[in-house]
Formats: sequence, structure tokens, C-alpha cells
Amino acid sequence: MKYAFVLLAVGCLVTAAYPQWLETTIQLPESSSAPQFLCYNSVDNKIYSANQVTGDVAVIDGASNQVIAMVPAGTCPQAMCYNSEDNRVYCADYDDSIVTVIDGANNQVIATVAVGTYPSALCYNPQDNKVYCTNTYDASVAVIDGLSNAVIATVPTGHMPAALCYNPQNNRVYCATADDIVTVIDGVSDTVVASVAVPAWPSALCSNTELNKVYCTNYASYSVSVIDGASDLVIDTVPVGAEPSALCYNAAVNKVYCANESSGSITVIEGTNDEVIATIATGGRPVALFYCWRNIKVFCADYASGSVAVIDGVRDHVLRSISVGAGPRDICYNPVENRTYVANYGSNSISVLRDSIQGIEEGGRHQISSRRPDPTVILSLIDGAVAFDAMGRRVASPKSGVYFVRDEGRGTGGVGRTRKVVITK
Repeated sequence: MKYAFVLLAVGCLVTAAYPQWLETTIQLPESSSAPQFLCYNSVDNKIYSANQVTGDVAVIDGASNQVIAMVPAGTCPQAMCYNSEDNRVYCADYDDSIVTVIDGANNQVIATVAVGTYPSALCYNPQDNKVYCTNTYDASVAVIDGLSNAVIATVPTGHMPAALCYNPQNNRVYCATADDIVTVIDGVSDTVVASVAVPAWPSALCSNTELNKVYCTNYASYSVSVIDGASDLVIDTVPVGAEPSALCYNAAVNKVYCANESSGSITVIEGTNDEVIATIATGGRPVALFYCWRNIKVFCADYASGSVAVIDGVRDHVLRSISVGAGPRDICYNPVENRTYVANYGSNSISVLRDSIQGIEEGGRHQISSRRPDPTVILSLIDGAVAFDAMGRRVASPKSGVYFVRDEGRGTGGVGRTRKVVITK
């Protein structure tokens, strides 16, 4: 398809050569907060940290790196996700069997949604404005309507559902369960459309939006299952390292990265043929991965060493390892400020990593307001361009909102130009 677009901001040439550095460390107010999950609010430029011990969510201003609110979130928050349609943050409270809904503009709790027993994972369906929540002990997934914050369906899954991912290519949600089954849920009808058998202990999921595939780590069998998104059949099983526990997808060059917790390594899988093309030694215990689409780098949090490895997403080697706090557990990215945030479970802090400011910052980055941006620019994608949301997920059919468009440049090593845009239809 061929379209035209109007730029909101001047684009910048991005390469993997620019280094990251530790800009600051945000110490949380409570001495035993135990932050373990992060998410980013793309409308108001805020970062949220779910703190397991204190049962609250810290709200961090993305421009100043200051904690601006502490929001009560029930006992033992376990996961978060962001609803860009209604500017809301959802936090699953494991011990209270509720999902706390936080207004993104005023940092207030606007709803507590009763779900099943021990909710532990969340994901957002932007096409139908729904939030999905695993109910660990009820063998089900609760479906929450994003507008009303009401549970509109409870979908049966296998026992102890543990991970979710959304596949925008077919509008389906995939759920890994302890029955060695990935349950596939239709995003429109919220019914089970397939049950996919995988090897022992599926633990993490991610989607390959380029080729309509879903990848599932099999923690006990040291492998990754590749599920075809059209047929929902396993089309390959890829051997990886010991106890694979995290995945991310590199959309620029069509690769999947798998963190092997007990091997101290990352397996790199080529996304077309699903073959292992590299093994990156990280040492320690890699537990979280994040793909930064803006500079084509992969960040890996190592729980044992208290460090984050920054990996060149084109050449697949470690550019540098940055010491953060004790026990890093999660990573998220702020594209407005070009900052990466790391939740340090053991030191009750959030580390802020940043690219070298030379040649990569976009102008006008402090213009974000506390309300949803007005869609003032008409945009569609031209040939060779792809759109991403603020979390780095590739978007096939963008709705109105803020996106980042990158021109494909695979002939020059996957490097392209990134532009911030506002879409209206």
C-alpha cells in the first residue's frame, strides 16, 4: 500500500554506535518497596513501577525523573499494562484478586476490578480496547472492557496461566499454561479458538509481527516453540539454552531474542527460517529483555550481577554492560526522552539509562501535556515505512494517537530514520 504522511518532528538518523550510560538512579520513598514491574504512559510521558512489598505503584515523571505520586494498588502487585485508548494503567494485585485501574492524567485509582484468584499477567488489545488478565488458580483469563472497566468475559484456559501476548496480525491473545498448552483467544468474541500443545512448562510469549508468528519459551525443555499465527499450529521447535524465561522481537531485522536464565546467555533466532544464528554470553542470570526500536538495541537485565547488557541488534554482540541496582527485574523505554528504565528489586530503586545525546534526541520533547494529544497531523504509512507504539510494538493499522514511524533501511544494516507523528483518521 502507498500512502503519504506529514511529519510532526524532524527525524534523526539512528545507529547502534551510540553508547548508553547510567544517567541517574531514582530511589523509591519506601526502603523495602521491591519494584518488579514497569510500564510507560505514552500520553503523559510517565513511568509506573509496581512495588511488590509496599503494595503500591510509583509514578515517575518522564522529563524530570521525579517520583510524583505513590498510588495504592493492593497487596503484591504482579503485572501492569497501559491502555492508550483511555489513558489508563492496569495493575494486577496477586493477593487481592483484583486489577487496580489508575487514571493516567491525575494518578488516581478510578476502579478496582474483581477478577479471578491470583491474577498474575496482563496484556492489552488495542484493536478492541480490552485488557486480558490471567487468573492463576482459576485456570482462566478475565477480559476487562477498557471503557467501562467491567469484566465482560471469563475465558477458560489450562491450569495456572502464566503469560500472555497479543498478536495484532490476527487479533488474538495467546496464553501459556502449566498444562503445556498455549490457549488462543479470539480478540473479538473472547472465545477459545485453539489449544496448542508445546513442550514442558511454557513460560514466556512474544509475537513476530513481520511474519505472523508467536514464540513460546519452554522453560523445562530448553526450547522455543514457533506457532504460526494463521493456523495456530507449531511449525518449529528451536533448541535454546537452559531455562529460557524471556523473549523479545527485533522488528528492524526480524529476529527473536531468548534469555536463558540458567545458561547466562541469549539465543538469537532468525525470524524467517527460525534458526539459531547467534548465542550471546551475558553471564549471571538474564531474566528480562526489551527491544528498543528507535536505536535497534536489545537490553537484557541480569538479576544475579545487577547489570544491564546493551546488545547491538544488528550485529548481535554486547556493546557494554552497565551496573544498576541489585536484582534488576524489568525494563521499559521512554521514547520521548530516549531513556530506558530498569526496576531494581533488591535495592528499591529505578535506574535510568540514556543514549549519548549526540545525534539522537528529537526536538520539542517537553511539549507533552497532561491530556491526550490532539490528532492534528494526517498520517498514513508510505512504502518501506513501519509504525510503532510507545512500547515498541509494531502497529499494523494505527488508530488516532502518537506513534513513531521508521523508514526501513535494511540494505544498510537495518538503520533507518525515526519520526514522531500524530495520526488522525
